[in-house]
Amino acid sequence: MAMTTDFISAISQIAAERGLDKEKIFEALEIAILAAYKKDKYGLTRDDEGNTVAEHLSVEVDREVGEFKLFANKAVVEGVEDEEIEIALVEAELISPNVEVGDTVQIELPSEELGRIAAQAAKQVILQKMSEFEKDAVLAEYSDKVGEVFTALMQRMQRGQVIFEIGKATAMMPQEEQLSNEYYKIGERYKVLLKSIEDGEVLVSRADPDFLVELFKLEVPEIESGIVEIKAVAREAGTRSKIAVVSHQEGVDPIGSCVGQRGIRIANIMNEVGEEKIDIIEWDENIERFVANALSPAKVNDVSIDDETATVIVDADQLSLAIGKEGQNVRLAWKLTEMKIDIESPEGEEVVEEADEEVKKDETSEEAKKEEKVKEEVVEKEEVLEEVKKEEDVKEEVVKKKKEVKKKKVVKKKE
Repeated sequence: MAMTTDFISAISQIAAERGLDKEKIFEALEIAILAAYKKDKYGLTRDDEGNTVAEHLSVEVDREVGEFKLFANKAVVEGVEDEEIEIALVEAELISPNVEVGDTVQIELPSEELGRIAAQAAKQVILQKMSEFEKDAVLAEYSDKVGEVFTALMQRMQRGQVIFEIGKATAMMPQEEQLSNEYYKIGERYKVLLKSIEDGEVLVSRADPDFLVELFKLEVPEIESGIVEIKAVAREAGTRSKIAVVSHQEGVDPIGSCVGQRGIRIANIMNEVGEEKIDIIEWDENIERFVANALSPAKVNDVSIDDETATVIVDADQLSLAIGKEGQNVRLAWKLTEMKIDIESPEGEEVVEEADEEVKKDETSEEAKKEEKVKEEVVEKEEVLEEVKKEEDVKEEVVKKKKEVKKKKVVKKKE
């Protein structure tokens, strides 16, 4: 019942090369071989009630020579009622002189079949456990890197999700974390935000506002060093975003730092997010000024605050800029400042009703877009299936005609 030295060496080599715990591999092997032995001998490992069968049995492997041994752990008693799990005190004292009633002794059992079972189970167990250990090691490696941006290789699409490779890890990007106007190509590299690790799965995002924050940190040294701080972000991924920044060092322009010389920094960021437009505004602790800045590029005449509502006065020629297409500008300003914004003309007429409705419907519209995307995919699949069916029908018709022609030829020959 000894494994070959080559196999033990192989375990040691694999463990060293892949950074796995060799002891855990041996422990997993012991558990699997014991389970296989129970199944071979008893036909199952658990009874109808879910209790472990032959719980008193155990398997041990010699880490040096690879020898497997089967043991029975028996309770020491005065009078034996079940020889499978009990041993008389007199017999137990021959094994261990100081043993007492109530103790447990370990007795090696002969098993000619254990070597065969071990050989059958070993390969499967090693492969399975190696996969599990590698996955655990990868998750442990990335668990303290949540919130960071990585360059990932796009592998494939799977039920609407994008599957990426990040180093040794496989990461998934659900539909809600993708940019709606972006098409992902196999073999291309993309920057992604490591958003979370849930149920052993690495989840990444390109739509999360924090992704934008991390891109700015990569491109703007002043943000990374803390001289410039990002105070707030409002984002409608794929279309437009607003980011509020402030400088903590006199003489440093926060907006200029983010834009960079000749706009190179902001250009690099916008290249990464495709067609998404980014407004950089200056954060101000004075909420009136902050609201006015948030409505950029519109010029604001006056802002008055009442509880959590900001009433903004703008000239007639600034109304369209303040509200934005389909209310997007005011909606993003609302998210950025966390203030309800009412825009009025100088005459006092409220003109932001459409924007208010857009803000209220924002989440609903996002859900509708997702549903529409799913419907389009379903329709596309149905169309593909329909085309396949048509092709099969054509093939069947061709085969049918060939048979008819062949039949006619046979009839003619007979005539």
